[in-house]
Amino acid sequence: MMLLLVLGWRIMSERKWSDPLDFKEEGIILDYKTAGVDIDAGNDFVRQIKTHVKSTYRPEVLGGLGGFNGMIKIPTGYESPILVSGADGVGTKSKLSSLYNRSFDIGIDLVAMCVNDVITCGAEPLYFLDYISCPKVKDNQKIFNVIAGIADGCRQAGCTLLGGETAEHAQVNAVTPDYDLAGFCTGVVEEKKIIDGSSIKPSDRIIGLASNGVHANGFTLIRYLTTRLKLKVDEYPELLNPTRIYAPVVKRLLAEMDEVYGMAHITGGGIPENLPRCLPEGLKAHVDWNAWSVPEIFMEIQRQGNVDELEMRRVFNLGIGYCVVVPANRVELTMNIIKDEGIDCWEIGEVYAI
Repeated sequence: MMLLLVLGWRIMSERKWSDPLDFKEEGIILDYKTAGVDIDAGNDFVRQIKTHVKSTYRPEVLGGLGGFNGMIKIPTGYESPILVSGADGVGTKSKLSSLYNRSFDIGIDLVAMCVNDVITCGAEPLYFLDYISCPKVKDNQKIFNVIAGIADGCRQAGCTLLGGETAEHAQVNAVTPDYDLAGFCTGVVEEKKIIDGSSIKPSDRIIGLASNGVHANGFTLIRYLTTRLKLKVDEYPELLNPTRIYAPVVKRLLAEMDEVYGMAHITGGGIPENLPRCLPEGLKAHVDWNAWSVPEIFMEIQRQGNVDELEMRRVFNLGIGYCVVVPANRVELTMNIIKDEGIDCWEIGEVYAI
């Protein structure tokens, strides 16, 4: 069986001029660049990013960059391949990342936010698409750095940066004036190996994997603190650490054990909102909030903003970026694999019947 996916990559520009003008009367010969669209700059940008993009290519990729579409085969070895897709963004973290020259890291964030969702069902990330909106492409080092970060994130996740769009808009928006980002990821999983939480039972244990800081959620609250109070990004650079990509460790867990019954990506809503999404009806999770040490950056956010503890739990990951649910007799094996991948982890809870 062979399935072929067709996608695209292009540069699109759109500018507006404010006042009407009689060009013929004024003796003006209008061209596209004068109106605000620099086609040559767009073409140059595509050429500049080719090395980064090609560095992500899996062997299943067909063709190259610059056409109307990108093509990729479903990897061999699947009897009944199921495609799994997800889309996400990075919210207003992009504003701080641009302001503090962390555009490379925000590119990794974009990949992570999408990939970490897709892998929760056991899928292998296959390809990634991006959408970038910015005032201009020409000589825009920040946008180049974003693409470089996206490519780095794709390499970490093992997926191809297959295509995307970079759109020129004179004013992106008031919140993110330098760029706005969206990402799209598609993975593939064997139908009979889909992890949907249906095997989870009472007494199963919850293993929490360490985050790499705040990741990409809660930044509306953080920006409020940075603009009105004393939370300074240059004093707490970990605020802008890129989101950890859990695809490699999840791939190894699934390769070395059959008893991963559920997984949750801890994003907006924190553990209280995201962990229940992987549990079947009739079951709940008891979380021991003292099972791990909450990183200092979250304590500082809470102190400076006088944020209620329950609000902190439902806004931030508090040091746990991903959860897996396994039987009690697989806790030690699970934690050993995770730690061997260089990620701290803790047994943070247990499943029980309602």
